[in-house]
Amino acid sequence: MTIRVLIADDHDAVRAGVRALIETASDIAVVGEASDGVQAIEFATTTPCDVVLMDVQMPTTDGLSATRQIVASGGPQIIVLTTFGFDDYVDDALLFGAAGFLLKTVGREALIDAIRRVHAGESILAPEITKSLVQRYQRARSGPEAVNGDQQGGVSDDLAIPRQRLTQLTDREREVLRCLGKGLTNSEIATELYISENTAKTHVSRVLSKLGLTSRVQAALLSASA
Repeated sequence: MTIRVLIADDHDAVRAGVRALIETASDIAVVGEASDGVQAIEFATTTPCDVVLMDVQMPTTDGLSATRQIVASGGPQIIVLTTFGFDDYVDDALLFGAAGFLLKTVGREALIDAIRRVHAGESILAPEITKSLVQRYQRARSGPEAVNGDQQGGVSDDLAIPRQRLTQLTDREREVLRCLGKGLTNSEIATELYISENTAKTHVSRVLSKLGLTSRVQAALLSASA
């Protein structure tokens, strides 16, 4: 099955560069381009498309507003791409329903892998972003609002049950969880633990399943609080 991709960016050179990168994959085809948020919304809601690569800062309508409208309409999966400080955008992007958030410095293989994973229903965050979220969570847990090491009504409460399930993990799965806490990709986990990438992927799936988690970000936050 061919994954149909829309590239939304207000710079012609960026769109051309991204197209050249991802069309090296035989299962990915760029079916359209948009130079602003309005064009992206119109295309994504009227033309068959599976994944949108969405820039943040675009004229007329910015990428985050476009993401919110496309997701609300039941449109394709969206990966937000940015060169800007991600702390300013990642929360809104995820809140509005983006399935992924990557930096434009992402390599070809990582971008292609992200498109495939998002199309398959997974969520994907750049390792730098995962690390930032973990650091913010750690600061929040140690801040004045923390009570007995936990936030009241916050993310830590959501992780209370998964934390109790940590005893179910094997030693290898605990190593994988620590790698997730570092924001490592499956490929990086494989290198870190001297295992194959497929084995790393299997371990990640088992960790999430055993702990009752739905995303790598949750696993990273749990690792930070364990």
